[in-house]
Amino acid sequence: MLALLDLWQFVARPAAAGRLDVVLPDITRILGRALPVTALELLIPDAGNQQLRGWRCEAADETRSSRCPLPAAELSALTSWCAASTIETTNGRSRPRWLKALPTLSASRADLVSGAGPMAALGLAGSAGEHSALALLHLRAGAGIGPGLRGCLARIAAGLRTLLDWQDVRSELSGLHELVSQLRDREPVRSTETIVGADGGLRPVLERVRLVAATDVPVLILGETGSGKEVIARAIHQGSPRTGQAFVRVNCGALPPDLIDTELFGHERGAFTGAAAARRGWFEQADRGTLFLDEIGELPLAAQVRLLRVLQDGTLNRIGSETPLNVNVRVVAATHRDLPSMVLAGRFREDLWYRLATFPVLLPPLRERKADFADLAAHFARRAAHRFGFPVVQPTGTDVALLSAYDWPGNVREFAAVIDRALLLGEGRSLDVATALGAPRVQALLQPVAAGLSPSPVPMAGAPGTLATLDEAMRSHIARALEMTHGRLEGRHGAALLLGINPHTLRARMRKLGLDPAQFRPH
Repeated sequence: MLALLDLWQFVARPAAAGRLDVVLPDITRILGRALPVTALELLIPDAGNQQLRGWRCEAADETRSSRCPLPAAELSALTSWCAASTIETTNGRSRPRWLKALPTLSASRADLVSGAGPMAALGLAGSAGEHSALALLHLRAGAGIGPGLRGCLARIAAGLRTLLDWQDVRSELSGLHELVSQLRDREPVRSTETIVGADGGLRPVLERVRLVAATDVPVLILGETGSGKEVIARAIHQGSPRTGQAFVRVNCGALPPDLIDTELFGHERGAFTGAAAARRGWFEQADRGTLFLDEIGELPLAAQVRLLRVLQDGTLNRIGSETPLNVNVRVVAATHRDLPSMVLAGRFREDLWYRLATFPVLLPPLRERKADFADLAAHFARRAAHRFGFPVVQPTGTDVALLSAYDWPGNVREFAAVIDRALLLGEGRSLDVATALGAPRVQALLQPVAAGLSPSPVPMAGAPGTLATLDEAMRSHIARALEMTHGRLEGRHGAALLLGINPHTLRARMRKLGLDPAQFRPH
C-alpha cells in the first residue's frame, strides 16, 4: 500500500508531465521499494507510423527507448487488448495470451515468449479508445504472484494511465505553443509599413531591394546588430509575388544546438523520446512564402549541410522520416558576422556562402545615416507615445544634436530603446534624451553643443583613443541596461524593453557575453 501511495503522490504532481525517459526511473524505484518489480516497460502502439514504441527502465539503470515495426493488424489487436483494461500475470514459463496475436513482436522479443521470469501485463485504456498502452511489470525471479500483488495491479495500472494522461497534456501544450508561435511569426507584412530613411540614408539599399524582390533569388543581408535587417527582409517579401503568403522569421542564434534540426525541418511522431506528435518545421511553415534566417552565421556546420540541400533541391526530410518533402520557400538570410572570414577559418561552408551571397544587400550602420536622425527620432517618439499612452512629443533641435553625437553601436534598435527611455524619463511631457543617454556620456556631448559646434562621436568603452570591439560595446550596453533595471529582464521595466529586443534573444546574448543578471540585482 505504501508503494501505491507514493505512486499516486508522484503522478499527481506536474513533474509527471516530464519526458518518459526522465520520469520512468522514478516510477520504477517507487514500485521496486515495496514490490518485487525489477523493471518497468511501456509499449505504445503507433498506428500512424505502423510501429510499437517502447520505453524500458531497469531498477538501477537509465531508460532505454525502442521502436519495433508492426503490421497494422497486430497493432490493432494490441490496442484492443489494452483498451479493455485487461490485466494478465504469467510465471515466465508459458507464452502470455496478449502476445499470441503478435507474431512479429514475438519474433523480435524472444525474452517475452519464455524464460523472462514472472511478469504482469497491464492494459492502459486511453480516452475514447485512443492512446492506449501496455505496461509490463517484470518481477524478480521466483517471486510469487499472490492475491496481495494481484489486488495492487489495477491500482498501479490506474496510476500509470494518469502518467500517460500527463504526457497527452504535455503534447497538447506543445502543440498550442507551436500554434501561438506560428501565428506570431506568420503575421502578414502590412503594406502601410514605412521605412524611415527611404529617401535618405537607405535609398541605395531600397533600390537593391526593388531589383531583387520580384525574383526568387536568395538574398543575404549584411549589417551590424540592430541596423534593421528584419525590416529590409520584410520589404523584400512585401515587394515579391509571395507577399500574401507567410513571412516566417527564425533567429538561428537562439536555437539550442540539439533542437536545430527539428526546429528547421520538423519531426515525425516517435522520432525521439518526447516526440508525442508530428511537428512541421520552419521550412514547411513558410511553404510558398518567405523564410527569414536571422543570424545565419550562428548555424553549426552540420545544420549548414542540411540547409544547403534544401536551397539546392527544394526537398527536406523530417527527423524520423525517410520520405522527402518538397517545399517552395524563398530564403532571405542575414548576419552581422564577417562570413568570408568565417569561410576561410572553416567555420562557414564555402558552398553555402556562394549560394546565399547571390545577391548581397549591405545595410549601413546608423552612425553613417546622420541625415535620418530627426525623422527617426520623430518616428520613434510617436511610436513610444502610442505604446505608453502619452501625448505625442516632438524631439527638439538639442535632442537631435545629442542623438547625432553618439556613436550608436546598437544602431536602430538601441536608438528606439533610448527614445522609449527618454519619453518615460520625461514623464510623457518631453524627451529627456540627456538622461536616457547616460549622464557621463552626455557631459562630453553638451560642451560642443553649447558652443555651437558639431559634436564628434564619443568613443565607446575601452582605452583612450581606441574603439572597443562590437562584443565589448554590446556587453557594456547590455550591462548599462541591466544596471538601470536592477537586473530585471522582462516586463514594462525590464532591460529587454529598454534595448528593444525579445527577452529570449537578450538571454542568449547575455550567455554568449558572460553576463549574469543576478549581479545587477540589489542584495
